[in-house]
Amino acid sequence: MEEAPILSATRGNFRVVTLNRPQRLNSFNEAMHAALQAALDEAERDPQCRALLVTGAGRGFCAGQDLSDRNVSGGDRPDLGRTIGTFYNPLVKRIKSLPFPTVCAVNGVAAGAGANIALAFDIVLAARSANFIQAFAKIALIPDSGGTWFLPKLAGAARARGLAMLAEPLSAEKAESWGLIWKAVDDASLMSEAVKICAQLASGPTEALVSIRRALEDAETNTLDEQLELERKVQAGLGAADDYAEGVKAFMEKRAANFSARKAK
Repeated sequence: MEEAPILSATRGNFRVVTLNRPQRLNSFNEAMHAALQAALDEAERDPQCRALLVTGAGRGFCAGQDLSDRNVSGGDRPDLGRTIGTFYNPLVKRIKSLPFPTVCAVNGVAAGAGANIALAFDIVLAARSANFIQAFAKIALIPDSGGTWFLPKLAGAARARGLAMLAEPLSAEKAESWGLIWKAVDDASLMSEAVKICAQLASGPTEALVSIRRALEDAETNTLDEQLELERKVQAGLGAADDYAEGVKAFMEKRAANFSARKAK
């Protein structure tokens, strides 16, 4: 009997979700897409879940689409537009809109859609042995799952072109130095560091952390005047919330803040 393609475990006030097709480098098929969406549904429904950590089983994080599902030997051609529209685009949008902070621990190769799905998380850690590969050009495609959006914003236009067109592996350390990820860590420390960060985020002011994500994304297209007004409005709402009062009180009392459970959307 084949193992579940997604594993989900509760760790106090956050969840750890593991892509679990190690024999296929955790590449996606429809069953894994459905199981991952179900795990995200479950986490979002749980009011005690205040952060999410995603990693991969085995020696890779995710090799993107499982190409063994693609039969291109005959005259028929797969409808990649349907695949992207049905599975990958909704997944990236879902990750970016979750009502709590997200962490990705890239434990090995992240290729194709797997690389770009990783970049959708708030905080990305990678083992030093990990590589990010925009493998699309090797099979005559363009980066998808947000790749053409993430790469130039994070790495710059010249590096985005090189990564996309040459499809060369990018080491975790270079991904960190280029600004694609938060940090490269020793392989043996990856999960302990990721759990530590996720626990910190899960104990933080959830509404403020999600507001930070949204404000930084809005800054990509806003003018300075628009962003200043956004900051004013968001700060006004956060300043009226219990977490701000608790944060100030804890600061004055020189103790750790005890922030409340996550707010609804």
